[in-house]
Amino acid sequence: MQAIQIGHKFPQRRDHGFTLIEMIVVIAIMAILMTAGSIGLSGIGGKGVTSGVASSEMMFGEARTIAVGKGTRARVLIAKDLTNAPAENLRRMLVIYEKLDDEGKAIRDQWVYDSRGLLLPEQVFYSQEFSKRDATEGADGVGSIEEMPSLPDAKPAYEGSYFYYEFNAEGICTTPGTSFVIGSGVKDATSASAKPRVTAAGKRDFGGFVIWRSGSSSIFRSPSQISNAIQEIRSGTEF
Repeated sequence: MQAIQIGHKFPQRRDHGFTLIEMIVVIAIMAILMTAGSIGLSGIGGKGVTSGVASSEMMFGEARTIAVGKGTRARVLIAKDLTNAPAENLRRMLVIYEKLDDEGKAIRDQWVYDSRGLLLPEQVFYSQEFSKRDATEGADGVGSIEEMPSLPDAKPAYEGSYFYYEFNAEGICTTPGTSFVIGSGVKDATSASAKPRVTAAGKRDFGGFVIWRSGSSSIFRSPSQISNAIQEIRSGTEF
């Protein structure tokens, strides 16, 4: 008697890579994403500036979180004139907060370092000229950024004066509408303390954000949002 074969015959499996159509679809998706990203950042900031803005925003978020979490004042510092590390002027950033006593109350003007801080990318500097208080989108703002003439109990590398932005115990920015702006620049290689100067790219290599009362920030999408004066900036201008 002939044996009856039981079972189902499956089609033979073939191993192969992507088809041409699949590859075209993937490339098209990548092109769309890259175009969208370039549009969002067009006209402002180079690679170093873009990276510096993102890192700086994180520092501001960190300071606000500490202020709320510990119920004390916290500050973001930007080195203005360092005694022992002048090469890091306008690039070194730190977060500090007021020390708490045994009862958890803030001790006025006794500051504690939160972390090692941040050093902005090479040839990227904080701009005192374009960072203003009470800045709004499309306006120049008025008033200069607050300064600390010295940093108590500072490590040797951190001794010097600083610009600062402050959050209170509720996480509120004490100077709402204040802007934070950085840009690409070059320094005289023979003098560590020399002020940086604007590069040939000029206004295109500046970026930053505004810090609002709530502690949130809004990134500048074009040079004109930073300041009307940036339209006239020229290569070689000091920061």
